[in-house]
Amino acid sequence: MTKWTANELPDLTGRTVVVTGAGRGLGLITARELARAGAHVVLGVRDTGKARRAVAGLPGIFDIRSLDVSDLKSVRAFADSWSGDLDILINNAGVMDIPAARTADGLDLQTVTNYTGPFVLTNLLLEYVTDRVVHVTSQLHRQGKIDLTDLDWRRRKYNGMRAYEASKLAVVLFSLELQSQLTAAGSRVRSVLASPGIARTALAAHSRSNVVNRFTFLTNDPERGALSVLYAATQDVPGNSYVGPDGLGGLRGYPAVRRQGKAGLDQVMAGRLWDATNELVGAVAS
Repeated sequence: MTKWTANELPDLTGRTVVVTGAGRGLGLITARELARAGAHVVLGVRDTGKARRAVAGLPGIFDIRSLDVSDLKSVRAFADSWSGDLDILINNAGVMDIPAARTADGLDLQTVTNYTGPFVLTNLLLEYVTDRVVHVTSQLHRQGKIDLTDLDWRRRKYNGMRAYEASKLAVVLFSLELQSQLTAAGSRVRSVLASPGIARTALAAHSRSNVVNRFTFLTNDPERGALSVLYAATQDVPGNSYVGPDGLGGLRGYPAVRRQGKAGLDQVMAGRLWDATNELVGAVAS
């Protein structure tokens, strides 16, 4: 079978794409390839200087804007400054298996970076989106467990990997509920999931699980890991599709439409999570 690569990206001239966390790793590769295909790429990043240096000399149109998805004030400022159509929003920014920490908003740093912040950002920008929202998740969502009474790890003993898994399951359920609402509203906008497998980036390399460092034969290099995101962002896939590597266990390989874990297809749970998240951050969506 033919393996899909970035060489097969369509002409994206005239399209506007936001990629969060695009200063390095998968986000930077994604931004680079979309710009190469003609898109106007907005990099939403914490360190604008670093991002400018990263894209210096690359072909294409880049717009560097300040965005820290872990800071809801920053998220709202980014959304408030937006005008005009936004064809594709790619929620890529993330952290993995980090120690317990609270943000200025008092939120769990890992949960807000991976899920809560992107939830708020997506809802604030949704009126501008014309094509799709891509949520970068992980195969580890299959091991995630969500406590609706303690989304923000205030009552339970914090565990970095468990918090990561839960946040990535929350992302999958967010896509499910978002697509349900879009379909009910008669919108043509799609919500799509992308898993890079296990990619050898700075995100995973520091994890205490040490899978990336010990078992590199099970992992994707960053260039191939980004392919799932690029495929999800540009190919004609149904709403709430789950795009991930085609290899064993979805850990490595080339992009293909796969199936999310059973817990990620629970529509009742998805609706309850949406409501609980709104309650946590203040009503930003219906």
